[in-house]
Amino acid sequence: MPFFSLLLCFKVASRSPSLTITKGLGKFSLAQGLTGGKRYAWYGVRHTQVLLCFLLLSIAYSMRVNLSVAIVAMTDKTTSPNPDIPTYDWDDKSVVLSSFFWGYVVLQVFAGQFGKMYGPRWFLVVSMVVNSIVCILTPVIADNLGSKGVMGCRVIQGLFQGFIFPSVHNILGKWAPTPERSRLGTFVYSGKKGSSFGTIIAMPITGLISASWVGWPVSFYVFGSMGLLWVVLWVLLGSNSPQDHKSITEEERYYIEVSLGQQDHKIVPTPWKAIVTSMPMWAVIVGNFGQNWGYATLLTEIPNYMNKIMNFDMQSNSLLSAAPYLALWILCFVFGPISDYLINNKILSRGTVRKIFNTIGTCGPAIALVALGFVPNDQSTLSVVLLILVVGINAAVFCGFQVNHIDLAPNHAGTMMGITNGFSNIFSIIAPLVVQVVVYDETDKSLWRIIFIISSCIYVASAIFYIIFAAGEIQYWNDAIEPESTTENDDKLENEERTKF
Repeated sequence: MPFFSLLLCFKVASRSPSLTITKGLGKFSLAQGLTGGKRYAWYGVRHTQVLLCFLLLSIAYSMRVNLSVAIVAMTDKTTSPNPDIPTYDWDDKSVVLSSFFWGYVVLQVFAGQFGKMYGPRWFLVVSMVVNSIVCILTPVIADNLGSKGVMGCRVIQGLFQGFIFPSVHNILGKWAPTPERSRLGTFVYSGKKGSSFGTIIAMPITGLISASWVGWPVSFYVFGSMGLLWVVLWVLLGSNSPQDHKSITEEERYYIEVSLGQQDHKIVPTPWKAIVTSMPMWAVIVGNFGQNWGYATLLTEIPNYMNKIMNFDMQSNSLLSAAPYLALWILCFVFGPISDYLINNKILSRGTVRKIFNTIGTCGPAIALVALGFVPNDQSTLSVVLLILVVGINAAVFCGFQVNHIDLAPNHAGTMMGITNGFSNIFSIIAPLVVQVVVYDETDKSLWRIIFIISSCIYVASAIFYIIFAAGEIQYWNDAIEPESTTENDDKLENEERTKF
């Protein structure tokens, strides 16, 4: 299913406005990607890299999400018909769910820098191997060390998953041509947030396994094994950049590199001061803040909310919990092509498109969350519809702040992702802890209403900040040139011209 979605998503690439590039005696079009060869117009090596990144985020998120469902079974003796499946009396479930982010925020900036300097390929191998092994060991550690041991597992997983997002952004910065950026970025991140193909897989599979005779431990074995399988595929097929890939055609490589202005292959020093003082960069950071608060609340607490408030059993709970993410995954393939169409046909500027879609993806869920808090308890169908709207519409942010790093500075996209995702995930730590404090009675809907209203306010505040300060143009510091040095260079060139005459 992801493969066919990939083809559907990228087929429209051949309809992008044409930009012809000349190399030697040959010409080829950015719209086609290859002279005289329609095959690369819709699928090339770049799409294989994107598909691998999609699978990476899907599996990584499956490992992250599966505990949100499994923890219900881990603390409820009635979930599995097998009396030998272990269960625990934990009163710190939200803290356990939050612990992943304790490690997640630590290494992201370093990961972005290391990926830029040395290439992200082998960092991703190590990250996924560690995550997979820890995932497989989680049931044993839970049985011997309890909730504190599981927290330790989650911290380690978060620590190493901190390499994944900056590394993927580094890869997109090298592999995603400008005319295809929204489609490629949206497809990759549909494996992660919201649309989270990983979430779509993890929630129902974890629920079904947990409710079966084999019980919740098997779900950790399944997703850990999937991670190790991905490592094999990545070692065989993955590459840091078009320059490093052994079998890419020269035409496709030049299409990508010329589109991104990266044909000189030099590593540009990171302009830390310019990045930190850039308001468009702060717009991305604040947009990420709002998204992570709302998303962390929904991702970690939806199964618990549906169990305690809507009274769904384990299997129904997991299937319905995944439905909003299925809606988001589908809407990714609606918003992405529309975004690229508006930009490539010059209907709206890139910055305007980013602001519009980011607003849709944050304010839409904010409205639906407030409504959800006031739906009567006996209106379960309406509650599910609103949950689907809350998460589904959130897909629009993938065409907003989520790919905006590459718009601003493709040379530093991985480092910028490390900064924004690292700091913004502090909110992912706080959000479940706020639920732990506020929702002291999980069966009291008025307490959940407070959580929904808080998340809605943060969504809207981040959207307003993004509208004011975001941009869609490449920033001067993409090439690590300060404005002063640019002026000096212009003066030198002018003086040289005068000397000639």
